[in-house]
Order: sequence, then C-alpha cells, then structure tokens
Amino acid sequence: MQDLIRQLLVELGEDPAREGLVRTPQRVEKALKFLTSGYDADIDKVLNDALFTVDYNEMVIVKDIDFYSLCEHHLLPFFGKCHVAYIPQRHVIGLSKIPRLVDVFARRLQVQERMTNQIAETIRQKIDPLGVAVVCEGTHLCMSMRGVEKQNSFAVTSAMQGAFRNNTRTRMEFLELIKLRSAVPGLRDSAATRYECVGED
Repeated sequence: MQDLIRQLLVELGEDPAREGLVRTPQRVEKALKFLTSGYDADIDKVLNDALFTVDYNEMVIVKDIDFYSLCEHHLLPFFGKCHVAYIPQRHVIGLSKIPRLVDVFARRLQVQERMTNQIAETIRQKIDPLGVAVVCEGTHLCMSMRGVEKQNSFAVTSAMQGAFRNNTRTRMEFLELIKLRSAVPGLRDSAATRYECVGED
C-alpha cells in the first residue's frame, strides 16, 4: 500500500522524497486501515454477549451518536450524527454496544443510505424487536469540497422497520424525541417536516 501511495504522490506532481512527505505513505496506510477497520469486525464479538432478557417493551433510544465514514465514490469523508431506537420484544442490547455497532458500519467505504439500513437490519436480526428505527444526518465533503460545493447542506437518511414503519404515532414520537437536541449544524424547527417525509413508506 505504501508503494501505491508514493506513486500517487508522484502522479499528483509531488516529490515523495521531500521532508514533509517521507513518512506520508506510512501515515496514510495506518489511517486507511483504521478508517476501514469495520470490514474485519465480528458483529458477535462487538456485541460481546451484551444481549439481555428483560420485561420491557417501551422505546429505547440512543441519539447523537457521532460517526465518521468514507464515501465510496470519492474516498472523501462524510460525518454526522446517528440516532437509533428500538422497541424490545424479549431482549435488549447493552447501550454502549449501539455506538460500537454504528462504528462497525461507518468504518467502511460507504454510502449513507446503505449504512443506515445495515445498522437497522443488524439490530433486527440480533434481538428481533417489535420495531427498529435509524436516522443518520451527515455532512458530505464530496458535496462541500468539490462538485456542487454546497457547504451548508447535509443528508438525512432513515430506516424504519416493524412498529416504526407501521404505526405513525410511534414513528412520530421517535422523530420528535431525536429533534430535541441535535448537534448537526443547520438543523432547525423545520427538520420535523423534513423527517416526516423521509420516514414515510
């Protein structure tokens, strides 16, 4: 990989032997391996048997989970917040495991739509809840640094399954709860309307 990075530097018109770039191939390799470490992650080991049987069937929400990923089209970062909710049927997941699950799928070459679905589908498979909902809000540098160069735009994607798809009141309760304190720049009161459109079947 380091040889490829040196060649890339040459193709960009740089001198990989100059002082500031001598160790760049090593640094880039290390960074890329970390940013794509999700490919090697074992979901069962990540969850580490943190599945518990409980008599609880109300909504569980973990919100404002930071994620950082790489767009598979340009290898440029996209980042933002992920909000995850589910309604347990028999089992719950240890709360700290949900952000780790988000990291597993974020640390791959991704598109935000796929990542959102992967998180929801994994929770559905592991605990068979009455419903699961995932909303991701991301800023994409492939839009703000190049192309259309729109620095203030961000993408909102959702995956609604079970009760969150079939019951409008349940879905809207979740969407109202996650808009209370979002740290994504530019999110205003109008976000509720935007979420409602995204969340509809």
